[in-house]
Amino acid sequence: MRDLVEIGMGRTARRTYELDDVDIVPSRRTRSSKEVSTAWQIDAYRFDIPVLAHPTDALVSPAFAVELGNAGGLGVINGEGLWGRHADVDAVISRLVDIAESDPDPSAAIAYLQELHAAPLQADLLAAAVAQVRDSGVTTAVRVSPQNARTLTPELVKAGVDLLVVHGTIISAEHVAHNESEPLNLKTFISELDVPVVAGGVSDHRTALHLMRTGAAGVIVGFGSTHGATTTSASLGIGVPMATAIADAAAARRDYLDETGVGTSTS
Repeated sequence: MRDLVEIGMGRTARRTYELDDVDIVPSRRTRSSKEVSTAWQIDAYRFDIPVLAHPTDALVSPAFAVELGNAGGLGVINGEGLWGRHADVDAVISRLVDIAESDPDPSAAIAYLQELHAAPLQADLLAAAVAQVRDSGVTTAVRVSPQNARTLTPELVKAGVDLLVVHGTIISAEHVAHNESEPLNLKTFISELDVPVVAGGVSDHRTALHLMRTGAAGVIVGFGSTHGATTTSASLGIGVPMATAIADAAAARRDYLDETGVGTSTS
C-alpha cells in the first residue's frame, strides 16, 4: 500500500525517501567481499568499478577520463563544454582560478566563465578531445544535451566516440524546442545510431520506462537533490529523493525486462 499524505484540500502525495532515510542491512545470508564483483556493463562495454563521472568541465577533462578509464570507471566529457570551445583549456581555467582568488566578488569569475561558454563550439577541438581519450584505449563517452544532440552527434560519431550520453536536468523520450523543425524523438534518434546511448536524468517509474523503450542502453537516475547541488535551488526549485527515484527506476527495469526480455543499465 502506498504511503500517501494529504498536502491540501483534496490533494494527496506519495511520501518519498532520501538515501539517508534508508538503511540496508543483511538478513538471512551474508556474502564474503571476495565473492562480490563491482563490475558492470553498458552494451558491449564492461567496467570494473561502478563509477560514471558527471559530465562537467569542473571534473572531467580528457586526461581525467583516461585516468578514470584505466582505473575501471567511465569518464564522460561534456561535449558542449570548454574542451570543444577553446584550444588551450588549461590556460583559461588557470585564468579563471586567478580571477576567483584575486577578486572576493564571485560575479567576476562567473562573468568570465559565462564568456568562456559563450565561445562557439568547434568540431575539430571536440574531435581532438575525443581522440585523446580514444587513443589511450579506454572507452570514450561524450555528453550532449537534447537540444544539441542532432547537431553534435554526427561529429562525435565521426570522431570515434564509443558511448553517447544524452543528458539534461530532466529528460523525456521526446524533446520539443522552439528552434527545431520537429521534436527530438529519442526512439528514432537512437535507432539510427551505430553507438549505444545512455539517457537521463529521470526521477520516476513512468519516465524511466519511456526512456528504456526508446532503446537506450542505460538510464541515468536523479538530477541533483543532494547537498551542494544547484538543481534544487536554481534550476527546478524542487528535489527528488534518490532512494525513491532508484526504487522506481529499478521497478521500471523489471517491467521493461518482462516486456522485452532485454535488460537496461541504470546509474
